[in-house]
Amino acid sequence: MEEDIRWVVDGADVVYHLAGRSGLGVASRWEFGQYVRDNILATQRLLEALVTNPVRRLVYAGSSSVYGEAEAFPTKETALPRPLSSYGVTKLAAENVVQLYGRSSGLPVTVLRYFTVYGPRQRPDMAVSRFMRALVTGEEIEINGDGEQTRDFTFVDDAVTATVRSATADVAGKVLNIGGGSRSTINAVLAALEEISGTRVGRRYLPSGAADQRHAAASINLAREGLGWEPRVTLRKGLTSQWSWFQGLGGRESDISREPVTV
Repeated sequence: MEEDIRWVVDGADVVYHLAGRSGLGVASRWEFGQYVRDNILATQRLLEALVTNPVRRLVYAGSSSVYGEAEAFPTKETALPRPLSSYGVTKLAAENVVQLYGRSSGLPVTVLRYFTVYGPRQRPDMAVSRFMRALVTGEEIEINGDGEQTRDFTFVDDAVTATVRSATADVAGKVLNIGGGSRSTINAVLAALEEISGTRVGRRYLPSGAADQRHAAASINLAREGLGWEPRVTLRKGLTSQWSWFQGLGGRESDISREPVTV
């Protein structure tokens, strides 16, 4: 953690900080230290490197997990953050560190809070990828909760468009929600995938965990205004695209977690 990383950003015009340790549980003491290291301290090291290597913009990948159980939907960026997971807690802390450096050193920063990004090349431990693997293998899916929890699914192409635009748009110092406008229950997503694939999959419902977020939906008015951006890909079209990709080589080679699905 002490290595000088200024050489990584030397000569950069824009830096996109998309790395981090993910997960949706309450970590043990040792695991929490890993979240602090990877999500907070690593971010602070990058910011220190940028102080002496000024850039036109730092775009930081935040997360909708910072909201936890929001009081209103769609949720605005001004809502009180109440994260339920170690991931959400440390992502929120890193956001604050990013904004602190932005104010104290004049670094132009923008924070994007992504909502449930899915699509081709999605990580194999994510819910949509795991649903697709179950459709291929015939394995039963275990779901935390009743499946009626909702998420605002954002297709990867839309997320990328917003991310690229945020590097040049007049949104320095801003926090923006990036949501797909495709709020849906987990049960509905699974039913849509069964329709798209022509295959049914067994499912077993387990009790919800303490860190399981019930609902999530993004207010994207600030992104519309600041980025001139609008999500273009419907949930059905996005799931069809990911299923087509999954049937190819990448999908067959992906490994996958056996833990119950939580999103």
